Amino acid sequence: MSDAIRITRTAQKRQKPKDKDLAFGTDFTDHMFLVDFQEEKGWYDPRVEPYGPLALDPATAVLHYGQGLFEGLKAFRGGDGKIRLFRPNKHVERLNRTATKMCIPTLDPDLVLKSWTTLVDVDRDWVPSAVGTSLYVRPTIIASEAFLGVRPAKEYLYFVILSPVGAYYAEGMAPVKIKVIDNYVRAVVGGLGEAKTSANYAASLHAAEDATGNTSKKSAP
Repeated sequence: MSDAIRITRTAQKRQKPKDKDLAFGTDFTDHMFLVDFQEEKGWYDPRVEPYGPLALDPATAVLHYGQGLFEGLKAFRGGDGKIRLFRPNKHVERLNRTATKMCIPTLDPDLVLKSWTTLVDVDRDWVPSAVGTSLYVRPTIIASEAFLGVRPAKEYLYFVILSPVGAYYAEGMAPVKIKVIDNYVRAVVGGLGEAKTSANYAASLHAAEDATGNTSKKSAP
């Protein structure tokens, strides 16, 4: 695909949080990147638009059959003021590996990388400067075709959003307690394995709640 990236800038900018107030994944920048896929056209119409809701049909395939994936990487502002992405090529490779595993059409690696660098550049003022902070880049692909039936979709949406973040855990760099048990399996051999999909993360929620005692609290009368 050789389409130029269209850029439509927002007319109403969001209020940026201060670096000292950053949590993880609660604030989002002014813009997002999108590109569509149709079986007869391939990936087409790459664009940057103001951040906003997605319009999805209730029968959208990803909502019923979970055909989707996501990635996650960070952009950092160095002491010299320059913005750098951490190992973006490795994330491009994993995104396309996961796409293959999920029967999702792969993307041109150059387009994926350009989607990240273009969006980060458009919202470069959102990259925090304080030590321990960064701009989190979240690329996602969902099966956007509206149908009910177990087969790979024929339409997809790839989009990227950005979030200025602090530490993932509220404790920051302090040690995190873990509980080791063998009651649960997050990714089985022969299954989704290393694929970065919603299902793998959803499979970990009950175990995490159990480890903190939240499941017993919720089941109490």
